[in-house]
This record gives sequence, C-alpha cells and structure tokens, in this order.
Amino acid sequence: MAAMDLFGRRWALRILWELRAGPIGARALLAQCEGLSSSVLYQRLRELTSSGIITPSADGYELTPTGADLGRALAPLDQWANTWAQKQKQEHDQDHDHDHDERVDHTGRPPERD
Repeated sequence: MAAMDLFGRRWALRILWELRAGPIGARALLAQCEGLSSSVLYQRLRELTSSGIITPSADGYELTPTGADLGRALAPLDQWANTWAQKQKQEHDQDHDHDHDERVDHTGRPPERD
C-alpha cells in the first residue's frame, strides 16, 4: 500500500513519466508539467528519491533500476490510456458532427423550419 500512497500523490506519476526517456533537470520538469509548482516538484523529487525510484544525476534526476522496472510495468496502462483517449475523441467528434448536422444544412446555413 505504501507504493499506492506514493504514486497516488499529485504529480508523482507525471514526474516518473517525464523521466522515462532519460535524465532531466528540475527546471525542465517544471516546464514540461504545466501547473506544477516548484514546491510540490521538490517535495515529490525528495519522496521519489528516498523511495529508491529516482536518483539525482549530473543531468538532473533519473530513474533507478527499480524506477525503470516501474516504467515498464506502467507501459500497458499507457497503451490502455491511449486507446481510451482515441475512443473518447471519436465519440466526441461523432457527437459534435451530429450536433452540427442538426443546426446547419449542406450550405452551412440553419435549416429552414416549416
């Protein structure tokens, strides 16, 4: 349960996600995680470091072997999320197209009412 507590904290998984491609510095993490405050970032970095998931490096922070294992374990979740997001977009686009069809005719004008 300790892992769920750690990874359930706001921004923790996002920080791990950003580190999956390699080391990155704190400023770059702040830039890539819009809305993340520096105080929360540094708190999460301390927590993830003390948990053995990430480690400071010459280039910022990077995943430890345990952190890399976690990244591989999360890959199926990423695949599921991408599939889900595509379905949501398709449903939204279909709903939007349907709404559009009801409001305008083929010329783009509102349909004539009888």
